[in-house]
Formats: sequence, structure tokens, C-alpha cells
Amino acid sequence: MIVGLLLILIGLTDTWRRDMPVCAAALYLVVGHLLGPEVFGFLDLDLRRDAALLEHLTEAAVLVSIFAVGLRLRVPPRDRLWRVPLMMATITMLVTIALLFGAGWAMGLALGPALLLAAALAPTDPVLASDVQVEHALDRDRLRFSLTAEAGLNDGTAAPFVMLALGLMGLHTLGPSGALWWQRDVLWPTLGGLLLGGGLGFAFSRLVVWLRREREQALGMESFLTLGLIALTYGLALLLAVYGFLAVFAAGLAVRQVERQDSPDDAQALQEVARLGPEAAAHPQQASAYMAKAVLDFTLDIEKLAEMVVMIVVGTLISDDAFTPLSIGIALFVCFVARPLAVMATTPGMALTASQRRLAAWFGIRGVGSMYYLAFAVAQGADGPQMKLVADAVLVTIALSVLMHGSSATPIMRLYRRTRRGPRPVEDAG
Repeated sequence: MIVGLLLILIGLTDTWRRDMPVCAAALYLVVGHLLGPEVFGFLDLDLRRDAALLEHLTEAAVLVSIFAVGLRLRVPPRDRLWRVPLMMATITMLVTIALLFGAGWAMGLALGPALLLAAALAPTDPVLASDVQVEHALDRDRLRFSLTAEAGLNDGTAAPFVMLALGLMGLHTLGPSGALWWQRDVLWPTLGGLLLGGGLGFAFSRLVVWLRREREQALGMESFLTLGLIALTYGLALLLAVYGFLAVFAAGLAVRQVERQDSPDDAQALQEVARLGPEAAAHPQQASAYMAKAVLDFTLDIEKLAEMVVMIVVGTLISDDAFTPLSIGIALFVCFVARPLAVMATTPGMALTASQRRLAAWFGIRGVGSMYYLAFAVAQGADGPQMKLVADAVLVTIALSVLMHGSSATPIMRLYRRTRRGPRPVEDAG
């Protein structure tokens, strides 16, 4: 009943909510806290007892979101526009992990918990950062593209450090001098995940487009096809022991790249798809573009539902005693020191203006990905007094990040769009 009323209320007030000074995720967070054991007690979730459930809920939310991120990115893989997000998803994240690890260790955490804290809080969130992501398939703004692609990549690139943290806690085998970790948790899962997802996404797109063009089959089944591709990609990734998040992101990216290859006149293709509507599904020139648009539209709707569910869950888990000096200190350090310092230190020389670098340094929202890695670690057996400190720090950081980053995204990005005055072909030509 509560969920039904909440969904109806959100649907009826969507336009009004967009003008509010707080984002939807912050409202879900408050609703979750009100429904939790500290207020009305309608929901009773415990991180240790319900770790597996929480892991799977957040896992599903991240999968849907990173698939949508891949679909948003129409820029060719070899385009220079990818340089900034690749830097931010790797070197910038490594610097962030190092800074957070040092902060956690300085606050008394052992090596394993300190690294787990750092790895969980390092990736930015693809679910909650929609206001700072690309606005449409042809959007080549460097800031929005960089933040979007970074969020799609760094949930996967954070995984090796979570596994390293579990190894330091005695919950995962690292091998002599970490050799097994390099092979099993870094090289093969990363490369294998990207290759698997890219191959499946490409084959899926070509097959569906061929069936629609030549046989007029598989029409109007975008929801089944979308969920099927995500589930198949992630299931094979688990079977092959590669990173599923990277695989699903690569699958979404491959679907969009097939559409780009089939639509040489970008703007005209998108306009034609909008004009034809469902008739474009089997059109010889528009089938690929229609499929990409329909799949993305469905994925974005599921993403909104996932955002609501996970933020309610996070709100339920946050207790008043989670706000300790350590957890608040870590949250402030993430938002005001680690993220800004890491971005500023690693992006000089990149094709970003001074204002774009400052905005990239600010918009490092933490959310569902951090919650997933926390639940994953607890489900793997991470426990003890220090894990309570880690959990409190992660939950408080998510809450603070949602309130500050989520609520500032809309007004700041509106101002950014006005100052940019539309696309700048010279800078954004890549």
C-alpha cells in the first residue's frame, strides 16, 4: 500500500518536484527514514541480517543504470572525448582511493576496513547523477560526457580494490605477493568483461535489427529484449568470472554504437524516428535508431524505479547513532577534499575549461554503487567492530552526498547551460 501510494504521488507531482530545491533522491531518503524502525517502523532492514537481499537490490539498480549510461554515449570509442572520463575512472579514482584509505587508516581503521571504505566510496554513482549527465544522444559537452562515462565505468574499476580489501581481511585469496589478485581480480575480469559485453551488445543489436528489417519479427518487445540482454550479459559474466558491471556497460555502449554506424546523418535519423514512431521499428534505415531509443526510454523508466527503491532502503538503514564524528568526518572529507583534490590533481592538460574542472570536482555523487559494495562485503563475511564504523561512514556519506550534490545539480547545471549558450563545435569536435 505504501509503495503504491508513493508511486502514484511521485507520478502526480513530477513536474512540481522538478522545481523544488531538493532532488527526488533526497525525498526518497527521507521517506525511507520515516518508514524505518526509528520512526514508524513499517520497514525493518538490518545490514548484517539482510546483506544478501540488499546486495541483490543494489546490484540490480546499478546494472540497469550502467546499461542506460552506455546507451546514452553515442561518441565513437576512438574519439578524443573519451580521454577525460577514462582518466577520471582510473587515475582519478586511484588517487581518491589513496586519499580515503589514508584518511580511514589515520582514523584508526585497520588496513582491510580502511581499503574497503575507500573502494566503496571511490566510484561516482550512475543512478543519482542524471541531472549532470548527457542530455541526449548527440550531446558532446565535455563536462556532461565525462561525468556520464565516468559513472558508467568506475563502478567496475572499483571492484578489484574491494576484492583486495576482502583479501586483507582474510575473506579472499590474494596469492603470493598478490599474484592471484592481479590475474583473477584485475586483468582477466576487466578485459574479459569489456570484451564480453561489447560482443554481446553488438551481436544482439545486429540480430534484432536484421529480424525487424528482413522478417518483421521481434517488434514492440523492447522491455523483454532490454532485460534479456542485461540478464544474459550479467549471467555470462558471473559464469566466466569477469566483472558484470563493466560487461553490462559495454553491452549498452555497443548497442548505441551499432545505431551510430547505421545512422550516418545523426540529427536527421533521430528526427525521422520521432516522426515515424513505432513504424520505424522495421524501417530499413531507422530500425537501429528506433531500437536504441526505445530500449533507452524503457531503461530510464526502470532506472527511476530503482533509484526510489534503493534510496528508501538507504534511508531505512540510516540510524541516528550512525552520525558519529568519524562518519561525518569521512563524508565531509569525500565531498570537500578527496574528490576535488583527485580531480584537480589528475586533469591538468585535459580538454576541460577551468569551470568544467571545478564542476567535475564537485559532482562526485556517491550512492547506489557504494551501497552495493558495502552490502557485498558484508554478505562475504566482513564483520567486526570496525565494519560498523565503515558502514556508518558509507551510509552517512551517501546521505550527505545526495542532499548536497543531488540538490545542487539542477540549479548549477541550468546556470552552466546558460553560460555555455549551447554547443561549441570547435571545442567539442574531439
